[in-house]
Amino acid sequence: MTLSEELQWRGFVNQTTLPQTDDINEPRTFYWGVDPSADSMTVGHLAPAMMIRHFIEHGHTAILLVGGATGMIGDPDGKKQERELKTIDEVAHNKAALAEQYKRIFDGQPFEIVDNYDWFKNISYLDFLREIGKHASMTQMLDRDFIKNRIGEGGGGISYAEFSYSLIQGYDFLHLFREKGATLQVAGADQWGNSITGVQLIRRLEGKEAHVWTTPLIVNKQTGVKFGKSEAGAVWLDENKTSVYQFYQFWLNVDDESAVDYLKVYTLLSQEQIQGLAEKTASQPQSREAQRILAYEVTRLVHGAERAEAAQKVTATLFGGNPVSSLSENERTMLAAEIPTAQAGSLVDILVNSGGASSLGEARRLLESGAVSINGEKVFESRDVTAPSLVKKGKNSFVLVR
Repeated sequence: MTLSEELQWRGFVNQTTLPQTDDINEPRTFYWGVDPSADSMTVGHLAPAMMIRHFIEHGHTAILLVGGATGMIGDPDGKKQERELKTIDEVAHNKAALAEQYKRIFDGQPFEIVDNYDWFKNISYLDFLREIGKHASMTQMLDRDFIKNRIGEGGGGISYAEFSYSLIQGYDFLHLFREKGATLQVAGADQWGNSITGVQLIRRLEGKEAHVWTTPLIVNKQTGVKFGKSEAGAVWLDENKTSVYQFYQFWLNVDDESAVDYLKVYTLLSQEQIQGLAEKTASQPQSREAQRILAYEVTRLVHGAERAEAAQKVTATLFGGNPVSSLSENERTMLAAEIPTAQAGSLVDILVNSGGASSLGEARRLLESGAVSINGEKVFESRDVTAPSLVKKGKNSFVLVR
């Protein structure tokens, strides 16, 4: 399968300046960038990252950019209000964290990491205006939708710094064209306008062609919200922001139709494997095999096989009847971070101390009604509970006895 066919089948085709989508099959040097607005990427960033894996596997040369310079300004596209500026220390911390995530996601693949602060730190303001600003059209910049929204009636306004963001990103492309031979920028659909700025600068200043390839933004079909956003906020790749267990559960709980689409985007499984899972989902939706494989594969990619297997085992303990005694100490630690814990002792004390019951009387009534089990066995009166044990109240309320 050619790269263009792979991208088409997986849903990675949005807008491009290439005359034909088949032109992407010719190996090029390309770049993709993430600004250090946070110290982690989200699963929204992971979609173009997975697309890039296919670019690399088909012979393209990858440059991965951390936006130390652009991150000091902040991309205004899609924002209704001016961003708060990050401190230099925050930007430095976030850059280092993003670079580590690049290394994990693209482990075993050839790539180069660059930081646009390295070439912006020595450029004088006057030189930039003369050499770059002179070739940027204000008319085109003012025609951008988000600019119109920000400066129009009821808009929040926009500073000169944020207005200039597109030109700064455009210069990144020009610099990488000159210094690294980059002729392609890949990005999410929301970066189309910023990316075109670089194409125009290369054409005007170098008289050469460069191109842009964007992938659609992933949208949750059930909610219409940009993928990775939930009631609790974004789903992060950093386990300190979204735990490995919660990350695994996010994928495990997607709907049947979306699971097959996400297998195409977020895993490297073959077309044959994914089609087999699609057929099984259609014929045996209760098996949820597509979701289980999706959850494992994406968690393995981001957090490693050992953590993915731990999340699998913890899930099987909570919802599949596997005994808590079969978990390793590390796996029980993962479980303990997700549910209440209690010391070994009497069952009624465990229920009260963990918040499962408001009083000893309520705890006894729960037992009498058959609402409580220990390690899968219903119990109707209090008894001593040893560690490790899993106490369950109702359908989805658990306590780990350690």
